[in-house]
Amino acid sequence: MRSGSPPLTLEDVRAAAAGLDGVAHRTPVLTSRTLDGLTGARVHCKAEQLQRTGSFKFRGAFHAVSRLSEAERARGVAAFSSGNHAQAVALAARLHGAPSVILMPSDAPTAKMAATRGYGAEVVTYDRYAQDRRSLATALATDRGVTLIPPFDHPHVMAGQGTVALELLEAVGALDLLLVCVGGGGLIAGCATVAKTLHPELRVVGVEPEAGDDTKRSLAAGERVEIAVPRTIADGQQVTAPGALTFPINQGLVDDIALVSDAEIVVAMRFAFERLKMVTEPSGACALAALVAGKVDARGLRVGVTITGGNVGADRFAALLAAAS
Repeated sequence: MRSGSPPLTLEDVRAAAAGLDGVAHRTPVLTSRTLDGLTGARVHCKAEQLQRTGSFKFRGAFHAVSRLSEAERARGVAAFSSGNHAQAVALAARLHGAPSVILMPSDAPTAKMAATRGYGAEVVTYDRYAQDRRSLATALATDRGVTLIPPFDHPHVMAGQGTVALELLEAVGALDLLLVCVGGGGLIAGCATVAKTLHPELRVVGVEPEAGDDTKRSLAAGERVEIAVPRTIADGQQVTAPGALTFPINQGLVDDIALVSDAEIVVAMRFAFERLKMVTEPSGACALAALVAGKVDARGLRVGVTITGGNVGADRFAALLAAAS
């Protein structure tokens, strides 16, 4: 990061986009007359469940690994993640010829853990409710002599994630409202940087599960607030506090945070499957859930929605929808 410069700029995101060109998928933007009719808006869904590794996380992980020196890549990388960042770092490392070790919660979805191993990573598990993942991962990286790639609190990760909004706005033009799923805040920090630089009047609204409202609480308090590990089906958003780097960016750029229940997330997953023909994981459908449930007023607006991931096994997907029917 340049001394005295903003923590993240549009130029940083454009540099990440250049590095991702031809490597990451330029995911489609999907529309639905049914969704428009339901919300009274013109809705554009950025389908990141079709990204490599099944989520937007590949963008930031690849960019971060690509910025390491050859010596650093030769030693290897480490990460901590419930699944999507884990898979992204594992694949990014493999594409760069680097070994990877990933710390994952023991109760991570089976499909995510299997995919992470499938990309060539060594997986080390921990108890997410009893152990601190960041301290464990830091110790693991130090012990192995490898570089830790955090899931959101990293300038190159944020820049990579910001390419989601850059592509969306290039594809559909100016929007009035952008809804972004929020975990640690890396995606929304990157997307808000792009959105507010290109279109200052565009409203950026983050969406969290009700049980995982750390960013909403933090913005209200004016400082980072830590909560207990959230009990929610949205495993990708089981974060206890916003990032030290992401929070000040979001504090300055994010207009509001909406909250959705697990039940509302499942309704959005069903809607995406039946109407948009998309399979989404719970975290991936969080922003859509806020729109479908009417948690934001989008009437008459041009709206962008981040569909952030589709890494859910068939059995769990079916079980979640069946339990809500």
